[in-house]
Amino acid sequence: MPDLAPMAASVGEKLKQSGQTLAVSESSCGGLLSACLVSVPGASAYYVGGSVVYTRAAQKGLLGVPDEAMEGLRASTEAYAVMNARAIREALGTTWALSETGASGPTGNRYGDDAGHACIAVAGPVERSITLETGESDREANMWVFARAAFDLLEECVSEAG
Repeated sequence: MPDLAPMAASVGEKLKQSGQTLAVSESSCGGLLSACLVSVPGASAYYVGGSVVYTRAAQKGLLGVPDEAMEGLRASTEAYAVMNARAIREALGTTWALSETGASGPTGNRYGDDAGHACIAVAGPVERSITLETGESDREANMWVFARAAFDLLEECVSEAG
């Protein structure tokens, strides 16, 4: 199993040095993104908090996303990941937000996505989203791949924003 701290240390240092803050909304990573962030000493300088938004009830209750916002939209899409990133960024008043949604495995999700599918979004001074398909059914391995991709995307956006 990979170590937690190295996954988030580099981007955490950039956020800390620039005085910027981060919030997280994650789903199929099940708290792994937040665990990686808080495993780094000094994380409280940049990490404000996060939520595991595993269901629509959690999205509505924790992020305050109204039913109307979900019309014509489904989970496990880039648009959904962007919406959750924007919602948690606004709710916690952070510079940046990182959001992940997907199907870690061993089977796909109820929306028709195969195991190993994830959509990741960053909201902040730079906004970007990606879709990742590992083609693997190993749940834990996919969670680690999703986390690595999420932190890589966040670091790319933070670096681009300067």
